[in-house]
Amino acid sequence: MDNIHIEPLDCGMEIFVSDTHHFSTDTILLADFSKPSGKKLCADLGTGCGTIPLLWLKQNKNLSVFAVELQKDACGLLEKSIERNGLEDNFTLLNADLRDLKGKLPFGAFDVVSCNPPYKLGGSGILNPEEQKLVARHEAECTLDDVCEAASKLLQFGGRLCVCQRPERLSDVIESMRKFGIEPKRLRLVQQRKSKAPKLFLLEGRRGGKRGFLDVLPTLFIEDEQGGFSQEMLEIYGDYKSR
Repeated sequence: MDNIHIEPLDCGMEIFVSDTHHFSTDTILLADFSKPSGKKLCADLGTGCGTIPLLWLKQNKNLSVFAVELQKDACGLLEKSIERNGLEDNFTLLNADLRDLKGKLPFGAFDVVSCNPPYKLGGSGILNPEEQKLVARHEAECTLDDVCEAASKLLQFGGRLCVCQRPERLSDVIESMRKFGIEPKRLRLVQQRKSKAPKLFLLEGRRGGKRGFLDVLPTLFIEDEQGGFSQEMLEIYGDYKSR
């Protein structure tokens, strides 16, 4: 693993990243969309270097967070970030396969589960020759069904599963959520600018939720009409973009 370095997040939070394990705008948007309030038990599946739980905890230290990650080197980065930010009391880091969590995490107990899953179907597109990036970007080690099944086991009744995905896979995500008893309840599309088609969606499902009544939120625009960050994006980024 090369070029390990520290990057700032918001509110003085810092994170260890590398060329292989780092974060993107998609990750930051999912963290904001899924952020828990109050005292909650939360899990981030396939957490990578831990960006989402770190962003959750930047303003809410009442959370108890379980971060699940298959790749050992990514876990090593998150361990360093947890220590650097003094979050040992909030974090449980689990180097494990999200398909094998029985006896490792408390089933039926979580308020929120998030996952930024691989965007590409297994066997589709050009496969990344670097194994670590293949796991992150293609459904090589986990599918949407794997994510939704794991979340369904972890969530309490009414608990939230939040994911982000490419628009062309919206029907796949809805189908997978419903297959495992999670009803899609809140949807937001993300566009670079008004002249572009949506590039991402954020979707929240509720375990055991009543079928139907999907709340479609206003589109989130990354850029304003002048080509800079929109006011909402600046608020989501916080002081990260000012450093």
